[in-house]
Amino acid sequence: MGFYFVNNSVITGITSKDSKNFHLMVYGCENITFDGVKVTTPADSTNTDGIHLGKSTDVKILNTDIATGDDCVSLGDGSRKVLIQNVNCGPGHGISVGSLGKFKNEDNVEGLRVKNCKMSDTDNGVRIKTWPFGPGTLTITDMRFEDITMNSVRNPIIIDQYSGVPCDGVELSNIDLKFNGKPAKAVCSNVKPKVSGNAPKCEAYTPPPSG
Repeated sequence: MGFYFVNNSVITGITSKDSKNFHLMVYGCENITFDGVKVTTPADSTNTDGIHLGKSTDVKILNTDIATGDDCVSLGDGSRKVLIQNVNCGPGHGISVGSLGKFKNEDNVEGLRVKNCKMSDTDNGVRIKTWPFGPGTLTITDMRFEDITMNSVRNPIIIDQYSGVPCDGVELSNIDLKFNGKPAKAVCSNVKPKVSGNAPKCEAYTPPPSG
């Protein structure tokens, strides 16, 4: 289902089931709200993102349930001023920014707010992913993830960034990790995060030797 160059609109109460590709594609839109959407696809389906955004501004995704085999919500280049609130994700790959930087002339991504969301039985929780040697030169700024609950998530928080352009201004605050099994740890490289409140110590990462 595609929403192309749609402005000043509200979409409510729709269901998308067993799509062969992205369930909802949002491109070139401004001031558009999705409320009470339901997406269902088997966990082993590929390229079945729940809602994918590209080159859109002032997008709200509210009170939505997404179960899929790929990203529950994904942000492509040119996504700005996006609010994702009260979204239940799982199974799936969580909420992702990217992949970005693979192509030339990609637009910046800025102003994401993810609030009061729940991830259950997902591969990832929240993720920012970029191509390390791509031709793109875009920036990703003003990202905020708060009040996120994760249960049985393999990789709760991932920021993949090329080491030549380290992350800047990363803050970790009041993160409560509970894990059954061997001790869990947080690993950082090429970033100096500001840590406050109840947050895990961020260990330095040494990459394996190249073969």
